[in-house]
Amino acid sequence: MIRNFIFDWSGTLVDDLPPVIDATNAVLTHYGKLAMDRETFKREFCLPFPVFYERVLPGVPLEELDPLFRKAFIGSAEVATILPHAKDFLHFCEQRGCRMFVLSSALEKQLREQAREAGIHDFFEHIYAGILDKREKIHEILDAHDLRPDETAFVGDMEHDIETARSAGVLSVAVLTGYDSREALSAVEPDIMANDLRILRQVMTETAFEPSPQYPIATVGALIFNEHNQVLMIRTHKWSNRWGIPGGKIERGETTEDALHREIREETALEIDDIRFVTVQDCIEPEEFYTSAHFLLFNFTARRVSGTVFLNDEAEEFVWIDPQQAVESLDLNEPTRKLIAAVLQQA
Repeated sequence: MIRNFIFDWSGTLVDDLPPVIDATNAVLTHYGKLAMDRETFKREFCLPFPVFYERVLPGVPLEELDPLFRKAFIGSAEVATILPHAKDFLHFCEQRGCRMFVLSSALEKQLREQAREAGIHDFFEHIYAGILDKREKIHEILDAHDLRPDETAFVGDMEHDIETARSAGVLSVAVLTGYDSREALSAVEPDIMANDLRILRQVMTETAFEPSPQYPIATVGALIFNEHNQVLMIRTHKWSNRWGIPGGKIERGETTEDALHREIREETALEIDDIRFVTVQDCIEPEEFYTSAHFLLFNFTARRVSGTVFLNDEAEEFVWIDPQQAVESLDLNEPTRKLIAAVLQQA
């Protein structure tokens, strides 16, 4: 159960990319280097930031660079703004009695000013700012505040944040609202990855505040056909942004068909009929799933009766596609690939 949250700042709670890029470019042009646009900066920047400066300005000592950056950052006309859903997520954690901290490489004075302006300063028990290497500092934070690693999550937007979490044995959480791309973050395999803090709130509600069940979870899902014999595929963060089928857990007192109707309605707004059982899959600790799990997957086929697809917060996009084409062209999660193979074999 997660009782403590350590947050990165830049790109996680606040969008400070505009003034950071502005200040970085002031430093680069001071030494006769070309300024970077937003995409170039996001591609090139890394933490710890001395590594970045050694690459773009080799041989220039950090003691010389730091005052130039600070002056340019303070004088920048660009502003930092709180990210959407950040305040709501902090309220959400506060309501559950979680302890909250900040661990950031951002300048402390400016970070605190941004926090006060955004009305989120008082959520945090302690703010650690101006940290060069978070991998070293996080151990001190755990010790100083008596935080158990198995009850703590570190939320960040960069590879360095995930490495920091892993070095301390805490839950690593990546959000896609900041500096590093989905591809870069996927490569370091965070325990949880979410598009933003709104999605993360949903994920945490389902997984982080309750002990993991010690028994398999029964779920239903359907390969839904439309009038053109295309199937509905949805892409979701829960399955490492791979494509799959809509579905979910069977609630106490529900039949599998009742659960299937409810889940399809909740996730897609579709009504279905012609429900046919295909197979049940053992799904034990799937690597693609965003958290540790053991499922029994009751798989069906069905036909759309009515409705237009309207996705809820669990999914990111959808497509109607020929089933064979789905196998050949989509990055499917493994249970969905097995289900489609079974359906095609029965056809």
